[in-house]
Amino acid sequence: MMGRQRKRVGAGEAAPLLRKDEKPIGLHFKEKKKKVDIGKVFINISIGLCIFSLVWFFYALYMRSSLAKRVATLHPSPRVLDDNSTSAEVSPERFWGSYRPQVYFGMKTRSPKSIVTGLMWMRQFSSMDVNLRHTCEQGDGLQGYGWLMHDGLSFGVQEVRDKDFTLTTEFVKRRGGDHGGDWTWRITAKQHSSSRQAPVISLMFYAAADTQGSLEAHVEEKKGLGSITGFSEELGHFKITFRKPVTGELSNVKYACYNNLQTVTPGLERLTDIVKNSLSRRFVYSPPSGEKRHYIAVDSYKPPHQQPQQNPDDPRKKSDFLVHQVTVETPFQIEVLFESASFHSRPNQLVGVTMTEELERRKAEFDARFERTFGLEQKGFSQAQVRFSKAALSNMLGGMGYFYGQSVVQSAYNEYPLLYPEGALFTAVPSRSFFPRGFLWDEGFHQLLLSKWDPQVTREATAHWLDLINVEGWIPREQILGDEARSKVPGEFVVQRNENANPPTLFLALQELIEQHSSDPDTPTSLPTLAFLRRLFPRLKTWFEWYNTTQTGPVPNSYRWRGRDKDTNLFLNPKTLTSGLDDYPRASHPSGEERHVDLHCWMALASGIMASIARLLGEPHVDYEQTHQVLSDNGLLSELHWSDQLGAFSDYGNHTQAVSLQQEKVYVPPGQPRHHYAAARLVRSVRRAPKLQHVNALGYVSLFPFLLHILHADSPKLEHILRDMRDPDKLWTPYGLRSLSRTDPMYMKRNTEHDAPYWRGPIWININYLAVRALNHYSSAEGPYQEKATALYNELRTNIVNNVYRQYVETGYIWEQYNDNTGRGQGSHPFTGWSALTVLMMAEQY
Repeated sequence: MMGRQRKRVGAGEAAPLLRKDEKPIGLHFKEKKKKVDIGKVFINISIGLCIFSLVWFFYALYMRSSLAKRVATLHPSPRVLDDNSTSAEVSPERFWGSYRPQVYFGMKTRSPKSIVTGLMWMRQFSSMDVNLRHTCEQGDGLQGYGWLMHDGLSFGVQEVRDKDFTLTTEFVKRRGGDHGGDWTWRITAKQHSSSRQAPVISLMFYAAADTQGSLEAHVEEKKGLGSITGFSEELGHFKITFRKPVTGELSNVKYACYNNLQTVTPGLERLTDIVKNSLSRRFVYSPPSGEKRHYIAVDSYKPPHQQPQQNPDDPRKKSDFLVHQVTVETPFQIEVLFESASFHSRPNQLVGVTMTEELERRKAEFDARFERTFGLEQKGFSQAQVRFSKAALSNMLGGMGYFYGQSVVQSAYNEYPLLYPEGALFTAVPSRSFFPRGFLWDEGFHQLLLSKWDPQVTREATAHWLDLINVEGWIPREQILGDEARSKVPGEFVVQRNENANPPTLFLALQELIEQHSSDPDTPTSLPTLAFLRRLFPRLKTWFEWYNTTQTGPVPNSYRWRGRDKDTNLFLNPKTLTSGLDDYPRASHPSGEERHVDLHCWMALASGIMASIARLLGEPHVDYEQTHQVLSDNGLLSELHWSDQLGAFSDYGNHTQAVSLQQEKVYVPPGQPRHHYAAARLVRSVRRAPKLQHVNALGYVSLFPFLLHILHADSPKLEHILRDMRDPDKLWTPYGLRSLSRTDPMYMKRNTEHDAPYWRGPIWININYLAVRALNHYSSAEGPYQEKATALYNELRTNIVNNVYRQYVETGYIWEQYNDNTGRGQGSHPFTGWSALTVLMMAEQY
């Protein structure tokens, strides 16, 4: 045998004796085995921990990646609207429209990459060198502009009052063919009686493709475009004809100079710049009688020297852009005709007398429908007041926009912002000059008015908003879709963060649709509502649940707005943009301990409407009803939000009122020049440490239990609210309710050196509408304050209506807000978003 053999110990033989220092063989083996086993266990545990750590690491990476993707992942339920719902085939009557609210006059189709048409103009021989008008800009200093009549469907009449002349822009649509039919524009220019001589004006009509379709210019003598022919997938073949300027529809052609521009554009947001950079003074205006003068006109496009014509990294396709310029002395009238090649049975061209007759017919229909809907003449309003209310409604309808593009979004799990999936949005806008895009909390107020005029518009707009919801149940609160929209937004507001909410005001519009359906379910306007709600409901459930989980407060049944300003050192009171009330005073030191009374009330309202919709659809509704009962409990509301010190409802949080803005001290070493160091800023000084307490700011937030009808009609708290509302030292003014009491330390205080007060005193029409609506509610509800509510209702409604109308007459605009001391309109203008709710107050329709 190989190796050493063991010595056998036979039976009866004694085992050899061990030396002192020797251990028994068996014991030695056991100890050795024990050491080996412990080592193996340690190694196995180490390997196991490593594997577990790796698995956990990759799982965490996977989960983070998965969570990061959720912010840009759309909701999985079937969309409320079919992909082709806005096409010419499905919705021909709404296919073309004035869906470009950001320009003074223009039209496009409700399709992602539409051919767009528009108007620019400029005054020739003016003291201002180039006064080109195109996009709605407050800096243009127009005396007024806006739609006087617009039915949201087939025609519109707009008046634009420039410094010494007025342009009236009219359009009429005619259905026919397979691509949305025809339309005609009529532009009429008249000089103001105060102007010394007849202004000479250049109108620039243009058509531009948006990465799809092609355009071809047909030039006549004298450099004018006689027409444009084109093709796109949505429009098929079409023709745009430019008719000659005349002094009236039956009069002779006026003397005019013509110019044209044929180029390409990398994006619709560049159209104004392209025209400006193509202008030349080499052309001569030479009327038969009068002096020859050089005028400014489009020539050839020369990109600015400081930037290339198109960034090499820009992936966008260059698209055709054609401009037809007509330079003519006022007064004059010009018509532009769009004709679809698929319209084979056209009886005649929609121009001249035919256009006039069609316009007059549409105007008469609009007037009759307006009176049937709102009954203002029957209520005794003057003809001037009725015209004002028609303009308010028409501006909201004419301000409807169709946008397509991608939001830029971010969650806590994303290191960098992501692009949201492409989507469309059909929505009203707050202001054509300052906010020509969709805002979530504004839209619910917009649709309160539009649902009275055309419930189908409300159903479509609401569906578009809910079709943008993501898998979490979040809707980006500000919709900046497409290059044109993005060009009007400061960079810091572009990225939308998924922890941030906005008041769910669309529930107000849904409540109105439900009431319309319940009162008369078989009318053509109400009939589609049930099917609409059924398709909407899965998304609505997720939306409500998102609010009910992500915006919860620190104690049960409380709520807290996320997204308050983080840098508390720079703000007198950190803003809460997500609440919609921006700089309204909240807790001075943002924390997770805050409770916000307005959000509590929005959730009480939303849960009640969710219960109504679920019940109507035969869906489970008990949980919604229970949530509504809990949140509407007046005892709970008082426990969470009633401040005995203030005698009003209030937010709660980590707060001190001992704050002020002070000049920052900047240390400059001796002998050093001051200008080498940063300029001193205003920074916040806190003189007394904050503590958990009620915020005790009396204003709009304090009214929310009343505004949304959460308070019982017999609640003693209602007496406090009515008293504070009517107190001139607190909320009452002859023009409406001010947003913050005059007695509040924050009243009309700047939030930073550059940030003027916004919701700290001025009068806002959306909240005043809710107040008038609530007074109307409590005036008809049995209770001890019924008589007081009735008196306040009549007085407040009269004050608001009179002031908004008076300011419109004096200034030419409806305004974003109104000064609480003078009633003067201020802020952005025109603001015919929620300020147009004045029409519903006039009609007493709530």
